[in-house]
Amino acid sequence: MRILVTGASGFVGGAFLRRHAARDDLTLWGTGRRATDLPGYVRCDLSRPFDLPFRPDVVIHAAARSSPWGTRAQYQAQNIDATAHVIAFCKRHGLPRLIYLSSSSVFYREAHQLGLREDSPIGPDFVNRYAQTKYAGEQLVRAYPGEHVVVRPRAVFGVGDTVLFPRILEAARRGALPRFVGQDRPVIGDLVQIDTLSDYLLRIATMPRPAQSYNLTNAEPVDLQALLLDVLARLDLPPPTRRVRIGTALRAATVAEWLWRGLRLRGEPPITRFGVGVFAYSKTFDPARMLADLGPPSVSLTEGIDAFVAWQRAQWAE
Repeated sequence: MRILVTGASGFVGGAFLRRHAARDDLTLWGTGRRATDLPGYVRCDLSRPFDLPFRPDVVIHAAARSSPWGTRAQYQAQNIDATAHVIAFCKRHGLPRLIYLSSSSVFYREAHQLGLREDSPIGPDFVNRYAQTKYAGEQLVRAYPGEHVVVRPRAVFGVGDTVLFPRILEAARRGALPRFVGQDRPVIGDLVQIDTLSDYLLRIATMPRPAQSYNLTNAEPVDLQALLLDVLARLDLPPPTRRVRIGTALRAATVAEWLWRGLRLRGEPPITRFGVGVFAYSKTFDPARMLADLGPPSVSLTEGIDAFVAWQRAQWAE
């Protein structure tokens, strides 16, 4: 089987290629914006029309602007235009099965949401431009005439993570990480470990008749603040001592976002409503379809956290 992975210089795409590189029943190619030493890799800007000198059986479209902050033009180019160009490539090359990595954030509202299913309501309002443009990509993929599957991973973490834990750990190292208070219950959330996600993607790529959408998690909802405090302790980082009420944090994030957009300041604001929402609102997913079709997670949450902590320690020791 010939598989093309877009976004191969990023966390998810690169992890998939490394995870399955030794399999002799697969021929793997990758594309991305940055240079990398991965075999079968071609640098390519998907925000413009492109072509590649091979014909895949499956395309895993993992390329995206995954940052929670950016301009409207950046999200348009990297999440919507890029998806349209990937679809055009697929149409020219025999209609391979297209697996589109969307995001669980397409479902999100500023409220607790428990047991979300693949057919749970989406939109019309979204928590940020990232979620909005990932859903716009879903709509493009739905119109693709070949086989297509939309997958929505929830909070991907693991060895090589560049988005989820690193931002939090860096804030903790600076002493800038608050401890949110004011909830009437623990905030529970699902995560998905990167090797589990990679194995699920390969299963979807190779199975005869996948469903048209899957929410992908480790099927182990956890108390997010307790998990974070455990990771900080194991990495010898100080626990947050500054206590901030959720309502106060959301108001501060609203002001920060307004200033950054209104004054067109560079970089990301120090706090966003989406970032606060991670610790303000429970988000869990019904894993029934995933477990029935794809089987149990290949790496448990505990195993994944252990591996991440060991890797992070090694990174800091270098």
